[in-house]
Amino acid sequence: MSVLRLIGGEIISIYRQSLLAIGAGQTRGVASTAFLRHAAKPENEASEDSAAGEEQEQGEADANAAPKQPVDDPKDRTRVIPVETSIRYLASEAYRQTYQDDPVWKQYRRNHKGPYPPKLTRKTCIRKGRISTGNPCPICRDEYLVLDHNNINLLKQFISPQTGEVLSYRVTGLCQKKHTQLLVAVERAMDRGMLTFDVPFREYDYSEYYPAKEGKSSSK
Repeated sequence: MSVLRLIGGEIISIYRQSLLAIGAGQTRGVASTAFLRHAAKPENEASEDSAAGEEQEQGEADANAAPKQPVDDPKDRTRVIPVETSIRYLASEAYRQTYQDDPVWKQYRRNHKGPYPPKLTRKTCIRKGRISTGNPCPICRDEYLVLDHNNINLLKQFISPQTGEVLSYRVTGLCQKKHTQLLVAVERAMDRGMLTFDVPFREYDYSEYYPAKEGKSSSK
């Protein structure tokens, strides 16, 4: 009986070893098959997979990026408007509907604290390329109004028809920066003969040119 038990134990151990060997062989076969399939994949499929991965990464980067400012931002003043465009704008129907026959500053009202307005207007309405106030001056609020010596129809609106002088910023409401640009544009237009103006009357001391005679001075 002991001999039979020994023989049976050896047979069972051999059977277990054979089962383990078969399982390991199947695992190796599956791994080798997957490797061969991956190696046999065409290059175009591999490139498509890589492109899809790059597109996914790009989409995530765009989603995480900061949102861009809208194109038609009413407070944006970084765009430079040519003076030719401003001249055409003054002759357009849109300008007539907006301002009618009045100067661009006539309907403007300053916002200030208290019953009396400050003597000086604000320094500027535009900071860092954007309107920084809720009530910009007549020139800053309309980006198509360009102060230039060639834009005569716009400059005439800021010149008094009685005296021929430039109206004060207390009347027009222009900020200090735009008022300075207005003065420069008017002077350039006058120097180039684009604006007519009265030559100021000059008084001369004729005693400097015709000295008194000695005889007349002694008789007096």
